[in-house]
Amino acid sequence: KRPKEEDGVNYHFTDEQTFLNMLQDGDFLESAEVYGHRYGTSQKWVNEQLEKGQDVVLEIDWQGAAQVRNLYPESCYIFILPPSLETLTERLRHRAQDDEAIIAKRMEEARTVLQHVCEADYMVVNDEFDTALADIRAILRAQGLTVTAQRFNLAELLTSLTRD
Repeated sequence: KRPKEEDGVNYHFTDEQTFLNMLQDGDFLESAEVYGHRYGTSQKWVNEQLEKGQDVVLEIDWQGAAQVRNLYPESCYIFILPPSLETLTERLRHRAQDDEAIIAKRMEEARTVLQHVCEADYMVVNDEFDTALADIRAILRAQGLTVTAQRFNLAELLTSLTRD
């Protein structure tokens, strides 16, 4: 946990042993170790949201995205790109959460992560925040209009339109 992060706001934090137990019990939809930290997404929480008809947006790395795609092949994978490696370095420094050694390690790992960009369905460059947000909203809107998504939402209408 970084100094500015809060439990229940940024993430739900747990100790290492509890995390490992949850991992062993299959409690995570996806999990990964990223930049020396373990992350996992609650399978139960995702299922609850989907059962309520809610879209679920996960902020996960390429490893987690691959795990999610195996379980939910219809899922949409958006890769958020920095406008340049220099800009990414500046942003990491500006947020003042990591020392220079950690930033250097993150930048080295970023080059590996970027090799997985073509696994995504969409790429969005996070240069201007409002533009990137509009692009992501457009993708989510389009995904909500696919036949797969709409056939459940419009099942009653489709049935009434196809009756003899």
